[in-house]
Amino acid sequence: MSAVLAPPAAPLNAPGFWRRARRNPSFVIGAVLSLLLVLAASLSYVWTPHDPLDIDMALKLQAPDARFWLGTDPFGRDIVSLLLVGARASIAVGLIAVSIGLLIGTALGLLASARRGWVEETIMRLSDFGFAFPAILSAIMLTAVFGPGMVNAIVAIGIYNIPTFARITRASANAIWSREFVLAARACGKGGFAITVEHVLPNIASVLIVQATIRFAIAILAEAALSYLGLGTQPPQPSWGRMLSEAQSLLFQAPMLAVYPGVAIAFAVMGLNLLGDGLRDLFDPRLARKR
Repeated sequence: MSAVLAPPAAPLNAPGFWRRARRNPSFVIGAVLSLLLVLAASLSYVWTPHDPLDIDMALKLQAPDARFWLGTDPFGRDIVSLLLVGARASIAVGLIAVSIGLLIGTALGLLASARRGWVEETIMRLSDFGFAFPAILSAIMLTAVFGPGMVNAIVAIGIYNIPTFARITRASANAIWSREFVLAARACGKGGFAITVEHVLPNIASVLIVQATIRFAIAILAEAALSYLGLGTQPPQPSWGRMLSEAQSLLFQAPMLAVYPGVAIAFAVMGLNLLGDGLRDLFDPRLARKR
């Protein structure tokens, strides 16, 4: 019976995976942009051109020069330093929020697929209810009760991600439960929990990885939107969204103040989306056979 048990589709250590990855433009460009985002956040922990929290009104709105590479903001803070430290907030919020959605949503989706019946129906209806509360609306409600802050933004975005992962997990797992190797595992006497952990979850891992990458990009956008509205990262912690908010009143006087964080957000989101698209192509066995 064990001979018919199928391995996960196109795993990372599959023969030729990295060779095909190097020839996939979406994966390469997305990986480079995502790596730059991580490097920027990591670099900010050990070095920034200036203290991002150092306010000097005498230096406000300085033009780019050898000292301030991209100039200064209305409070005299170095733009490069703010961008580097702002990458931390984007990664932290995105990583934790997506992890919340991934862990809870995947568990619910696997439970719904394994138990079926009223359990599946209840979980799916709760997921439908969750879609009625987007991240911004959830953040507004949490802010009204607990006040604005990064933690509330993380919770709001995490809750928003749970229904998405639950639905994707349940749909993917349902397809695996009808496969021959699962029937073989049942014939061997394995229970539902063992089959889920040993056979269903490994075979849908690639789908979850791709979705997590794409949701990471959406979480960065959501964090920027919440910070722009004053519901996310709070001063004095730098944030790309709040940099946009502070620049809106100076669009005619210093338009580049809005361009810099806007470009940073755009490249971060584009990189993660391209990385997700590339991973989807690489993990799909049908596309793998065509290459």
